[in-house]
Amino acid sequence: MPEIGLRERKKQRMYQTVSDVAIGLFLEKGFDAVSVAEVAAAAEISKPTLFRYFPAKEDLVLHRFADHETEAARVVAERAEGQSPLDALRLRFLDGLERCDPITGLNDQEPVLAFHRLLYGTPSLVARLYGYVERSEEALAYALGGDLSARLAAAQIVAVQRVLAMENWRRIAAGEGVEEVRADAVAAAGLAFEQVGAGLKRFA
Repeated sequence: MPEIGLRERKKQRMYQTVSDVAIGLFLEKGFDAVSVAEVAAAAEISKPTLFRYFPAKEDLVLHRFADHETEAARVVAERAEGQSPLDALRLRFLDGLERCDPITGLNDQEPVLAFHRLLYGTPSLVARLYGYVERSEEALAYALGGDLSARLAAAQIVAVQRVLAMENWRRIAAGEGVEEVRADAVAAAGLAFEQVGAGLKRFA
């Protein structure tokens, strides 16, 4: 894999820094109470510069999902020889549960819970999240072959991952600890991928 150049590293740092500053302000004051100009000032950049990195205010928050947008597609593309796409995705999700990856919903650290409350408690962020889901589906569909069957499979797989994560987050947000939820989360993931696999023989 080629080494990332200096310009790209600086760009990635800028994305991360500005997003972190924005999320800090949103958590403190509320998403709708903070203007883009206020974020730019706090990040010590101009408003036009901010918009070059983040086309919409909501993207300042959803940048946290940027690495995950094409994750399912990468897992399929990089799976071991002889391994099915669905099995590779199932193992990745289970690994995420083991690591308490926030994307799985199985994480009870307060900063993660605060971020999720911000995300799911702000209608404009929830609406913007659908774009992320669509792009994730498109990338996965391409990795699966790109035809109608692949697109249908991608939609089902992404939906399964989303529902599993939301169920974990719902229980954690209600006050249960990670270890109280973990066994059920692992069992639910196994059942979900088994059910999906039964209807997606081509990818199982």
